Amino acid sequence: MTVVYDKLWKLIIDNKMKKTDLITCANISANVLARMGKEESVSMESIGKICKYFNCTVDDILEIIIE
Repeated sequence: MTVVYDKLWKLIIDNKMKKTDLITCANISANVLARMGKEESVSMESIGKICKYFNCTVDDILEIIIE
């Protein structure tokens, strides 16, 4: 299973943000951002914070690919 965060990266670009801005805005750790950059899974709490910040659903920021 692979978690792909391409939708999140596009959302960040569309909002004229940098990936590191997400740490402050969504109150997540740098470690979470690093794991996402490596397409690794992160906690639902972190996903929830990002969804709350962007006022979106999980489907809007990630995709799960089952191999």
